Amino acid sequence: MGKKILGVTGCPTGIAHTYMAEESLKKAAKELGCDIKVETNGAVGVENALTKEDIENADAIIVACDKNVDMDRFNGKPVIEVPVKDGIHRANELIQKCIDGNVPIRKGERSSSDASKGQEEEKLSIGHIIYKHLMSGVSHMLPLVVAGGILTALSFLWGIYSADPTSDQYNVIAATLNKIGGYSMGLMVPVLAGFIAQSISGRPGMLAGFVGGVIAHETGAGFLGGILGGFFAGYLVLGILFALKKVPRQLEGFKSIFLIPIVSIFIVGLFMVVLADPCAWLNRVLMDFLANLQNNNPILLGIVIGCMAASDMGGPINKAAYVSGTMLLSEGNYYFMAGVSAACMTPPLALAIAATIAKNRFTEEERTAALVNYILGCSHITEGAIPFASKNPIKVIPTLMTASSVSAVLSYLFKITVPAPQGGFLVLGLVNKPLVWVLCILAGSIVGAIMYILLMPNLQKTTVEAENKISSKELENEKNKVTEESKEIVEEEPCLFEPQLVTLELKGTNKKEVLDEMIDLLADANILNDKELYKSEIYKREEMSSTDVGMGIAMPHAKTKAVNTARVAVGISKEGFIFEGDNNSTVNLVFMIAASDTDSDLHLKTLAKLSSKLTKEGFIDGILNAKTREEIVNMLLENNN
Repeated sequence: MGKKILGVTGCPTGIAHTYMAEESLKKAAKELGCDIKVETNGAVGVENALTKEDIENADAIIVACDKNVDMDRFNGKPVIEVPVKDGIHRANELIQKCIDGNVPIRKGERSSSDASKGQEEEKLSIGHIIYKHLMSGVSHMLPLVVAGGILTALSFLWGIYSADPTSDQYNVIAATLNKIGGYSMGLMVPVLAGFIAQSISGRPGMLAGFVGGVIAHETGAGFLGGILGGFFAGYLVLGILFALKKVPRQLEGFKSIFLIPIVSIFIVGLFMVVLADPCAWLNRVLMDFLANLQNNNPILLGIVIGCMAASDMGGPINKAAYVSGTMLLSEGNYYFMAGVSAACMTPPLALAIAATIAKNRFTEEERTAALVNYILGCSHITEGAIPFASKNPIKVIPTLMTASSVSAVLSYLFKITVPAPQGGFLVLGLVNKPLVWVLCILAGSIVGAIMYILLMPNLQKTTVEAENKISSKELENEKNKVTEESKEIVEEEPCLFEPQLVTLELKGTNKKEVLDEMIDLLADANILNDKELYKSEIYKREEMSSTDVGMGIAMPHAKTKAVNTARVAVGISKEGFIFEGDNNSTVNLVFMIAASDTDSDLHLKTLAKLSSKLTKEGFIDGILNAKTREEIVNMLLENNN
């Protein structure tokens, strides 16, 4: 019976990362033979919520969130708490920790409004704590921004002055839409501050945070004042809760309804009154700087915005650019948001176009995911590009940053205005130059697609020269020796491949870690009689020339008396790692050949045989997508004909 594991995922926007982490955890649990239930904290709220019975019966719990969730329900259970990106990229590692029982017990008995919240935070880095609280506020604010911005923008369909009763363009429907949108936009800063405070100290902090946010909004302190007010209110209330933790239970009502609200709101109010003018000044300086940069150096601004939008695709840097656009939008600057939106839409569209015109740069699974990016990109959802960037960040992220920069620069040069903060091409009717804006985004996307195609390897390219990486002379001699007998070597010697020598998920993230992991696989199966000698021979072979043969494949090998019986170990790395060879490319598939010094030229024949198989269309994808070790062994033992 497999372990029973629970998962909780959540990201600030609750759109992409939340569900990507859910899918990764479920996939990893299935591969490792575990039962898992995942609760998602998305934009539509909590789905598949964990019950009390689920928690009681769970062997371990993985919380992969960048927003606050109710953690106290897990007190006394083994809990791993990580950022949501780890739930996407380290799912197998997290599940394996749960299987191994290498998970700390979460301590605490008090409710989420208790000071224990602060004690739990000490286990996380300060940077992650701040980011988590900030993103909690941003995630609650964004729906208001989107709804309010689009309703306000819709009012412009009747004319830019259609909400002004003194204008000839005045329309009562437009004025109503504008007013409702204005109310929604006006709540942005209070909600931001309130939920930052709530993330820190629970419901008591939320009240003081809302008051601080309202003061920031009314005094012009804006987003900056709201952020400062939210953090101040949250930690102030956390301190008050700690100071009053010994108050008798009989006074609980007095404390929560009377004492804490009055004291916290009064102190936060004073803090914001004192800070309002400096924050308003700083806010104005920042907005003026961005507006001046937009007018005086649109190219530089476009490059900065493009790099920010595509550097982490929905992460904190991306959100910083988006929030800046929202701030200017609320002040009537519609030019800035045009570049931000264009930059955010470009990465997924670039990948979709690349998958359409160069299918050989993508596996079948990747092509399907890439084509979905047409929808995501047109809808202003940048996160669709994340899986492709994480596979080869060194090449893909700079490519997407360049593409987004092109789109943003062109948007600013053509002075395009977008009055809505979200919606992608769904709000084209509100754009002053809709066709030009679409062409700007397509131009950047095409640039990104071309760069991706040029930089990424052709996955279907034959690899006749593959063994040249090992020894071109050895391979050429061996190919001349290959007879009908050697063509049947794998069938004649099926013991070269065994399920116990296959690992479906390499844990190593670099060449040394992977080589050591593969050597351990051979040693644990008693293939080696001298592990250190074999390791020495493997590394000695790598010093001669890298065994990275291209196409995401490496074939490290050694012929030595340290080997009892010839075998081939197979390792798969779904995320890939840099092999540090002549190609310096990302490797996803490793074949480690162990041959005895009495096996004549068996290792060379095996290399030639593998090279022949790997050139077959779909063979590599079949290995990488195999669900079991036995399936991989069967594929390797199949006749080439």
